[in-house]
Amino acid sequence: MKIKLHDKTFGITTPAAEIDKVIAEMGAKMNKELAGKRPLFLCVLNGSFMFTSDLMKHITVEGTEISFVKLTSYAGTQSVGTVRELIGLTENLEGRTVVILEDIVDTGITMHSTKATLSKMNPSEILIASLFFKPDSLQRDLTIDYVGMEIPNDFIVGRGLDYDGLGRNYPDLYTVCEN
Repeated sequence: MKIKLHDKTFGITTPAAEIDKVIAEMGAKMNKELAGKRPLFLCVLNGSFMFTSDLMKHITVEGTEISFVKLTSYAGTQSVGTVRELIGLTENLEGRTVVILEDIVDTGITMHSTKATLSKMNPSEILIASLFFKPDSLQRDLTIDYVGMEIPNDFIVGRGLDYDGLGRNYPDLYTVCEN
């Protein structure tokens, strides 16, 4: 199946069932590794809302909390190289285990900046969980503690990821096709 968003056509590369399985596995691993830590999951909006919703259905760690922050480093299909914080965090992070939930890590600029900002709030640890990871795009020294799927350096939409606001609603992952 193909979809057209703005001026680009996209084709399915990863079906929803495969993504659902990866998320369930991530949840099981987190339950084991975060037991007893009372983690604060930090959803990075807008893209991560679907991943966060799906993941939280699998999290059974006692004392789990969730919060939201809105950050962006994209314009169209390209990272602009700077991060703008649009909506801030209000929770006290001191001594907490914080798990940043991101839909995709490609350049690492957003996560690097976010982690540096959160570090100033004295959490006991900051972990990063990303549904998708583009290792060939990484431009920062960054550890991603939970990776759902490594993917090639293609422009993708679906599962919360968009192209100038369109495409987030699709449960499958789509890659831009050559027009």
